Amino acid sequence: MMRMQKNEVVLFQGDSITDAGRSRDNLRDLGHGYAHLVAAQLGAAYPELNLQFVNRGISGHRVPDLLGRWQEDCLDLKPTWVSIYIGINDTWRRYDRDDPTSTEQFEQGYRELLTRTTQGLDAKLILLEPFVLPHPADRKQWREDLDPKINVVRELAREFGALLVPLDGLFAQASMRAESAYWAPDGVHPSPAGHALIARAWMEAIQA
Repeated sequence: MMRMQKNEVVLFQGDSITDAGRSRDNLRDLGHGYAHLVAAQLGAAYPELNLQFVNRGISGHRVPDLLGRWQEDCLDLKPTWVSIYIGINDTWRRYDRDDPTSTEQFEQGYRELLTRTTQGLDAKLILLEPFVLPHPADRKQWREDLDPKINVVRELAREFGALLVPLDGLFAQASMRAESAYWAPDGVHPSPAGHALIARAWMEAIQA
């Protein structure tokens, strides 16, 4: 049973994986990643629902960045669905800039995002797990930092009654069919095939 109703507004929030090169000059631009694929496929399958899609992902952002712009880039837009995909930069900055985000900081900030959303909107939540693949090899080291954050996302999804898109296991499973670099050339940013995997899992979560 498709979970979306007529005239609903879907907001995609996150970092570069959601941003996917969207134009800042055209606020209707969805980029060329999973958000675009979801909008294209749902729009074609359910034209009678007149669904609206908005992308406010910004490359490089972490949970604190989302908190700083949540009023303008989420609550003021009054979406009926809020899709959040954040976390990999909260890990990455520990390794490339010695600027870590502890698991406790990540959980506290993410919970504040969800609390503000549920208090300010009558919106349904979709949380996407961050993932990392072991290519190049130094990405293997990131697991010690990312794994606890993935668990935080899962626990928050349960706590807030959100839908969960379990990307970490999905990409690990896909990497049994083709090497990791096929799905994400740098272990983080999905290829077109990787974005299609995300879009498919996202639509399965809403039972489209």
